[in-house]
Amino acid sequence: MSVLFITGTGTEIGKTVTTAAVAAAESARGRSVAVLKPAQTGVAPGEPGDAAEVARLAGPGVTTAELARYPEPLAPDTAARRAGMPTLRPYEIAEAAAKLATEHDLVLVEGAGGLLVRFDEAGATLADAARAAGAPMLVVARAGLGTLNSTALTALALRTMDIACAGVVVGSWPAEPDLASRCNLEDLPESAGAPLLGLVPEGSGALAPETFRTQAPGWLAPRLGGTWQG
Repeated sequence: MSVLFITGTGTEIGKTVTTAAVAAAESARGRSVAVLKPAQTGVAPGEPGDAAEVARLAGPGVTTAELARYPEPLAPDTAARRAGMPTLRPYEIAEAAAKLATEHDLVLVEGAGGLLVRFDEAGATLADAARAAGAPMLVVARAGLGTLNSTALTALALRTMDIACAGVVVGSWPAEPDLASRCNLEDLPESAGAPLLGLVPEGSGALAPETFRTQAPGWLAPRLGGTWQG
């Protein structure tokens, strides 16, 4: 697995912090890692975006890249249209990932929002880019009530498009999980049709970068470079 796409079952669920954790864990075991953020929305020129946050947490040894940046915090297609800027095509994302893969052991491609958020006027999504790249998709999910449905819907869309689901990571695991969250640990793999590959603790993004890098492998399964055993 040289290229891994990362999506969420929605927005604000810990996708960027999960991406940083995977990058940190893989880097700790000696792999060269690049993180590609195809479309960054909601930031002005010169402002740090998700790629910069990954670099801050995972370390300066991680290569980061963006393909497009739009000022309003909207879906990439909508943000591009409102800004009068070009949209991204799936093949452009796949080609950029493939180029990075020639120089790195692992390329992580972090999407915007959920799997079927539109990237262009034709309705292309991150799933189309992953299919063009022939790469699997890691799904970042919420911990609590409602996550089984959104995870199952995301997994269904992946199967429909013949994209392999690498697994599921809970992007913000609470310090005091409620009953639904605890039960979901057993049920998420069935909803996803793929293994549970980690729990990223709530608030991990606020850790000092050195602490984040030290702890990240313990949040993730060996398949993602970590030591977490479930």
